Formats: sequence, structure tokens, C-alpha cells
Amino acid sequence: MEFLYTLKLIPRLQENDVWTAQDELIVSDYFNKLKQLKEKGKLILAGRTLRDDPSDFGIVILHTETEDEAQKLMEDPAVAHSMMIAELYPYRVALLKGSGL
Repeated sequence: MEFLYTLKLIPRLQENDVWTAQDELIVSDYFNKLKQLKEKGKLILAGRTLRDDPSDFGIVILHTETEDEAQKLMEDPAVAHSMMIAELYPYRVALLKGSGL
């Protein structure tokens, strides 16, 4: 099963010059977790829009056995530390570059 979740930075972090060293460390942990999920075959895609305004958001697409597993994986360091707000959606990949889809 595939699941997509969106990520939005909390308002305090929407300006680059207010990030603390702790914020940077948490986001580094978040990125490392995504890399681990990729290595385990759970991550299909992760990225973000390139707007520097409140409409900016990220997406992560996961392949998991259950929605509960996807929910747990979504609770990554940035979400757990309330830096980002995440929302999970059931999702189905219909076409994918480089695959038989």
C-alpha cells in the first residue's frame, strides 16, 4: 500500500533567519530518517515545493503494509518536535518514471 503525507513548517520557521541550531539538528535527523526509509525500500519519494512563503510544503510517499505503519513513520523527528505539521493520505502510484507503471 502507498501513502502520501504533506508537511508544512510551523509559522515560526517560515523565515530562514530564525532557525536555531536545535532546529537544524532536528531537520538533519528528519532527513537521515528519510534516507533510512529509502534504504529499507519504504520511501518512494520525498521533496518540497520551492516557494519561500506560507504556501510552501513538502511531500513524502511511502510504501508500507498498513496505514498504522505509515502513520508511525510519518511521526518523524520534525513532526514529533512540532516543527512541521503532517497530514496522511492513502495514495496509489499510477505512473512512475523508470518503472513498468
